[in-house]
Amino acid sequence: MKLGLQVVRFDWPGSPQNTGAKLAEIARAAEAAGFYSLWVMDHFYQIAPRLGPADAPMLEGYSALHFLAGQTARINLGTLVSGVIYREPAFLVKQASTLDVLSGGRAYFGIGAAWYEAEAVGLGFRFPPIRERFERLEEALQIAKQMWAGDRSPYHGKHFRLELPINSPQPLSRPHPPILIGGSGEKKTLRMVAQYGDACNLFARMGNEELARKLNVLRGHCDRLGRDYEQIEKTASCTIHLAPGNTGSGELIELCRGLAGLGFQHAILSLVDVHEIEPIDRIGREVLPEVSPF
Repeated sequence: MKLGLQVVRFDWPGSPQNTGAKLAEIARAAEAAGFYSLWVMDHFYQIAPRLGPADAPMLEGYSALHFLAGQTARINLGTLVSGVIYREPAFLVKQASTLDVLSGGRAYFGIGAAWYEAEAVGLGFRFPPIRERFERLEEALQIAKQMWAGDRSPYHGKHFRLELPINSPQPLSRPHPPILIGGSGEKKTLRMVAQYGDACNLFARMGNEELARKLNVLRGHCDRLGRDYEQIEKTASCTIHLAPGNTGSGELIELCRGLAGLGFQHAILSLVDVHEIEPIDRIGREVLPEVSPF
């Protein structure tokens, strides 16, 4: 099993003066420890109240990733995930392509339908009804596939019209950066994973029984669409506080073992105390050697 690290907070002691230096330190520590991937959320407000107040420090996702590309050499980079309402699809494709080129082919393309209405309303982004957001997501996925295929013919959808979708330079990843679609909706999201995606992302907190059921739904969509289920990377996100009295290394190993038994290949961890660096190093020493064979 591969492990990823997601940085979800930037309110560590000394911020914002030390934000760049600390984020670089986190990234270099994760790469040295053997993490496979490094992620940031694509939000402009903090997720309130679960992760803090809405006005807690939050970096723009792709700006942060481009910075991280320059601080690292091997670790894969992505947003978990970009809401389709925040950027025009061609611009989002261009951002992901740029990240892939500048990082030497290390980008993931994380995308979803968006859900944070208070953020959108607060900043003036249009927040359509959920049905329209999913229509926009599907068109964005079609546009990404077309642009990354080098097809410059016009794209005329219900919500987006592109007359000459040039994307130069193309990504280094082949055939394109892996498309990770976030969400667990059974009728639309998981169907889009089967039709357009290279990876899905579910929450480990759903529990093994529900996770198994969601994967079975995904398998059903793959069967109906003629897609090989095994081609889709299964990722699971979880929040971990690796400290005495909280989660221990053994518990994290068992969590990964359970996820691997369900068919997940990639666990993405949000470490509550990530700025302390030691939890990253500890995972490298005590957890990764045990979970890598899963």
